[in-house]
This record gives sequence, C-alpha cells and structure tokens, in this order.
Amino acid sequence: MAAAAMPLAELERWLQARVDRHPAATSLPALDGYVAAIVAGPVSMGPLDWICPLLAIDADAFNHGDTPEFAAISAVALRHNEISQTLSTAPKQFAPMHRREANGDVDARPWCQGFYAAMRLRLPAWAPLLDASNVNHRLLRPILRHCRDDQGRPLLGPPPNSPDPHRNAYADIPAAVEALRQYWMPIRYPRAR
Repeated sequence: MAAAAMPLAELERWLQARVDRHPAATSLPALDGYVAAIVAGPVSMGPLDWICPLLAIDADAFNHGDTPEFAAISAVALRHNEISQTLSTAPKQFAPMHRREANGDVDARPWCQGFYAAMRLRLPAWAPLLDASNVNHRLLRPILRHCRDDQGRPLLGPPPNSPDPHRNAYADIPAAVEALRQYWMPIRYPRAR
C-alpha cells in the first residue's frame, strides 16, 4: 500500500535529518524554490531526474510505497502539481514559501537558493537568461539577487543606486516565476507544425 503524502512540517524535519546525505533542499522554502524552478524552467524533466537529488534518495525509493521516502516523494509531487496548477490557472496567486525573520522581514534566500539548485541540474538550458547582455536576463534577477555561489559569493552584484538591494526584492519573485514560465513555454512545449 502506498504511503500518504508526508505533511509539509514533517517533510521539513525529514529533510533536515538527511543533511549528511546532501539533499538539494533542507528546508521547505528551499524545496519550494526548487520545485518552482522545475515547473517554470526551460526543460521537462522526469521525476527521477529532479526528485532524487532534491531529497537525496535512490531511484529505487519510487518502487516502495510504504516508506518515509515514498511519502516524501508524494509530498513533493503534490507541491509540484499545486505550483503547476496555480501558474496555469491563477498565476497572480502564486506565493513562494518564504520564511520571516524575527523582525518580520522576509528572508527569500533559502527559496532562491532552492530555485538555483534546480537550475543547476540543467544549467546549459538556462544559459540564454544567464547572459547579462540578454534583455531577458532581468527575468532571473529577482531570484539570482538572493543567491550565492559555491564559495559563498553573491551571484549578482547589487543593482545600481540601491542602498539595500535585498529589502523588498522578494516581492518581485512571484511575477518573475510566471514570466519565466511564459518565456520558456514555447521552448518547453513546442507546437506541432
């Protein structure tokens, strides 16, 4: 019998307990960003190709429906479907799962790092938007502004004339995700001629 989808709070604890296995996400915001990139990105990927690194599981976990791994897979699949449905039918309602700091500020970094982790699975496919001279590079800026490379350096410098480049930058992320989805749609789902 297949396990029910793991509740999100339990999924976050489960991910944090797997840190030594190096899952692509160890928090719900990072998982949510990762899944959003899979939904809005340039290529369709089979579930094994993106869920296995996300959860740090073996492909065989898909074959055993009565395990915590399968319950985690089910939870991720549900979130994927929720994001896909929202972006398809009510994109203005898309809301990333961001954490709030003690002072009430939104911390978009984990979500954005999760998005970037999913991008890195197929980074060459994202290449056109990674080129700063491409006018459409702006679609990624609200996300990449919060990201750091493997050495901890910011991926992007601060925007010109911005005293605090991160303050309220998170507010642009939902529209950016929908714009990215629209940008990649003709490439990801070409129409038959």
